[in-house]
Amino acid sequence: MRFLYLLFIGLFVFGTSTAIRAQTPALPTIDHIYDPNVQTALLFPLVSANPSDPALTLNPPIISLDEPTVLQLEFDDLTADYRSFRARLIHCNADWQRSVLNDIEFTYEYNDMPITDYQVSINTKVQYYHYRFQVPRVKLPGNYLLVVYDERNRTNIILTRRFSTYQNRIGVSAAGRFSVDPARQFSDQQIDLAISYKGYQVISPQDDFKVVIRQNYRDDREIRGLKPTNVQAFDQTLQYNVADLSNTMPGGNEYRFFDTRTILSRANYIDRIERPADRNIAYVQVDQPRSQGPYIQSDDFNGLFVIDHRETGNGDVNADYIETVFTLRAPQLSGDVYVNGAFNFWQRNDRNRMTFDPATGTYRAAILLKQGVYNYDYALLANQTPPTVNETLIEGDFSGTENDYEVFVYHRPPAARADQLVAYQRLGVNKRK
Repeated sequence: MRFLYLLFIGLFVFGTSTAIRAQTPALPTIDHIYDPNVQTALLFPLVSANPSDPALTLNPPIISLDEPTVLQLEFDDLTADYRSFRARLIHCNADWQRSVLNDIEFTYEYNDMPITDYQVSINTKVQYYHYRFQVPRVKLPGNYLLVVYDERNRTNIILTRRFSTYQNRIGVSAAGRFSVDPARQFSDQQIDLAISYKGYQVISPQDDFKVVIRQNYRDDREIRGLKPTNVQAFDQTLQYNVADLSNTMPGGNEYRFFDTRTILSRANYIDRIERPADRNIAYVQVDQPRSQGPYIQSDDFNGLFVIDHRETGNGDVNADYIETVFTLRAPQLSGDVYVNGAFNFWQRNDRNRMTFDPATGTYRAAILLKQGVYNYDYALLANQTPPTVNETLIEGDFSGTENDYEVFVYHRPPAARADQLVAYQRLGVNKRK
């Protein structure tokens, strides 16, 4: 009887997993909010005893399976009505394409979880429900997509967020420097790295490892397809000191920022605040292009942001949503200009597209953002085929810019059916002391 019971449970879980997989066969495996009433979807590791610490969101959603740290998802529903949400996980390979694994191969529990932790906003003009959800532990290191959907309608996807788990089974050493190309030494940064796989089973090390380098936690700033330049079979070491500049990336500029943690007075880079009855409006100081001229050192969050409320210290439910107005004084460009940042997952769409006003010679955009401190820059989507994103034209590129880099090393072990993240390393370039 026990055997039949276990067989029934296994078939039930497998059947449910197959049904869920069939419902979302073409779901893009990207960070995205599909419901316009949902805002500020944060996913971060709980590395502090205080889950409401604003600085927690400055950590990327990447955790080690060898440590007890968990990931927490938070988001706001601006309908101001309670809605029932559920979450599930999708396993992905190194290229973020959905793997062939069944749920039971990477989860410890049933892969369909209710989101029951919520609070109502307090003393805000824009009312919302604030939801929290701790992502359950997984079995395998690798890439995952967290999917939140409406409990009443499984096909109504609310949002998706990427995260990764790793186990350091091999060694990675990485270092950043200026580009070796004389033409790029003042604009680009180069990441040299080496992999030591001593004691790790691999059949063809020069081909089997998939290396990804990411700048400032941005999925649109990645280097993929690197091949080792030197294979030391005796020492079981791979070196990636390439001469074709494939490990080189534009340095960019320090990110612009503004502070809306309070509306009682003007904080950093806020020109003025208006307070109509239904909402608050904050005008960010007028920006200018920075591509011409010298590099100016300043501190930033490397494109990220934090949610906070200065008066209460509880940004989760006391921070209001503010109509934030951006203004860029620049000549009209051939293409669309966007306010670019992690607040929009570095995506360019109608929400952050700017409109040019010939009368004032400025671009302007109004974006509803929760109170906090935000990093951002400006990007041009040029009118050409295919369309290309250009941040250099407005912001400039400088090799002296302080940036964070991550190195991901993926491998599919013998007889495994999916890629695993077997090494993860973070490093800073031009870090301030």
